[in-house]
Amino acid sequence: MLAALAFTGLATVAQAEPVLQTMDAANTRFSPLTQIDAGNVSRLKVAWTFSTGVLRGHEGAPIVVGSVMYVHTPFPNTVYALDLAHEGKILWRYSPRQDPGVIAVMCCDTVHRGLAYADGRLFLQQADTTLVALDPADGKVLWSVRNGDPGRGETNTATVLPVKGKVIVGLSGGEYGARCHVTAYDQATGKRIWRAYAVGPDDDILFDPETTTALGKPVGRDSSLKTWEGDQWTIGGGCAWGWYAYDPDLNLVYYGTSNPSTWNPAQRPGDNAWAEAIIARDADTGIARWVYQMTPHDQWDFDGVNEMILTEQEIAGTRRKVLTHFDRNGFGYTLDRATGALLVAEKFDPSVNWARRIEQDPARPGYGRPVLDTRFAPEERGEEETTTGICPGALGTKNQQPAAYSPTTGLFYVPTNHMCMDYEPFRVRYVPGQPYVGATLTLHPPAGDTHTGAFIAWDGARGRIVWSKPEPFSVWSGALATAGGVVFYGTLEGTLKAVDARDGRDLYRFKTPSGIVGNVTTYTFAGRQYVAVLSGVGGWAGIGLAAGLTDPADGSGAVGGYAALSQYTATGGQLTVFTLRD
Repeated sequence: MLAALAFTGLATVAQAEPVLQTMDAANTRFSPLTQIDAGNVSRLKVAWTFSTGVLRGHEGAPIVVGSVMYVHTPFPNTVYALDLAHEGKILWRYSPRQDPGVIAVMCCDTVHRGLAYADGRLFLQQADTTLVALDPADGKVLWSVRNGDPGRGETNTATVLPVKGKVIVGLSGGEYGARCHVTAYDQATGKRIWRAYAVGPDDDILFDPETTTALGKPVGRDSSLKTWEGDQWTIGGGCAWGWYAYDPDLNLVYYGTSNPSTWNPAQRPGDNAWAEAIIARDADTGIARWVYQMTPHDQWDFDGVNEMILTEQEIAGTRRKVLTHFDRNGFGYTLDRATGALLVAEKFDPSVNWARRIEQDPARPGYGRPVLDTRFAPEERGEEETTTGICPGALGTKNQQPAAYSPTTGLFYVPTNHMCMDYEPFRVRYVPGQPYVGATLTLHPPAGDTHTGAFIAWDGARGRIVWSKPEPFSVWSGALATAGGVVFYGTLEGTLKAVDARDGRDLYRFKTPSGIVGNVTTYTFAGRQYVAVLSGVGGWAGIGLAAGLTDPADGSGAVGGYAALSQYTATGGQLTVFTLRD
């Protein structure tokens, strides 16, 4: 809602809507600003820049409140307040003290996906899981609370969602056997209001056996416990380290859960519910309204944490309020967001082969479940055997990098990975605070291809690609769509790109100092529209450069899969702000 803010100072803005990484609580990443449009975007120039002083992956985006821009960094999660009236003069900085040992238990780089603002407070959940509320005027800590325990592998890389006087937060840690939860804290005091786990007993996961539904039917008693062997659920993963959406009419919060622990499927028989699932919860109580598991008994590390985008679509002739989700597993899902009914589930990359399709006929057995191609199911071969050519790779056809939606075109704009993998599971023992992975893998493009990414436009109502732009490397930057008919995204090589929302035609490009894994944003100040993006290569795809790794197997195969990236960019940490030439 950056465009809706009145830029007249913090006192006025304190009454405005929350300011979020996803632009709005529906996660559309759409801006109604029109000053920069398809006809003049080629006239963009750099207005000013700012160095963050950190050389790891810079995910997320700055946010603007009044005349101040707030910029975050990867670990140690420094926050800067920059004066927009003076080209980013530093007004204050918040420098949290965190144990550097946290870095060792962060899965895939020391990234962070940014701040949120609501009701006169900035909210930041640090890498060590400490949730803080900051005073936007001076950066002083108003309250803080510890949400998890890094000693058990629990960390955080995600932003938060402020909603109805609460702050919704999650955790990372599935690769360490953490049993993760989503928690609501009071915005004013930090008091815990409710907490819901993804796996375990009904009282822990806040499921009502009679009123919580899956594909229209009550889940019944012990819906999670029945799908785990013994007490494996106690170290079962199901973390929520992605994005959150909110529908105020239904009063529901939506989010996805991650992989079950361990990556070796032979050690956890059953569907492993409710890892790899979309969950809709009542914002006031945390009680689940409905749930849908996308990848039962995951054998590929296809976390389901990617964003849920809330729109209205005409499906089979009927206008419906829906949720669209681009999953790591390579399928784009459209569900009725009131009931969780599955409406569309189709591949959004042609190379996806682990499943032939998703069963979409409610009358057939297996409704809602993937129809596996067992040639690409590691459990079929067994432990210490390698299954080759699985598509997508573990980093998914899309990872955390958020898509955008334009109500003008009715299309979703999706940054994607075009990568496959070879996967070898092995027996692993759980030790608190130690990696609990149980698989090795290598990443590579699909056979016959050389590019490892694409930026696509997707028709969510029909489940089809409208246009696609191949990229040499995975597109790890979040997209931004605007009412000016422009869509922005960044590349791992470090290029900010602007394309026509209708057909993907190139309109503008600019090479920043480092690879872009951040999310493009836009705002207005003093009557001018600006575009801003963080560059600083990293994240899972860029972990080799970010962490100085050279073994091709490191980073769960990402170092080898993206070895050529070092010829195009280097580490950095910079904010670049653009506006139109006069």
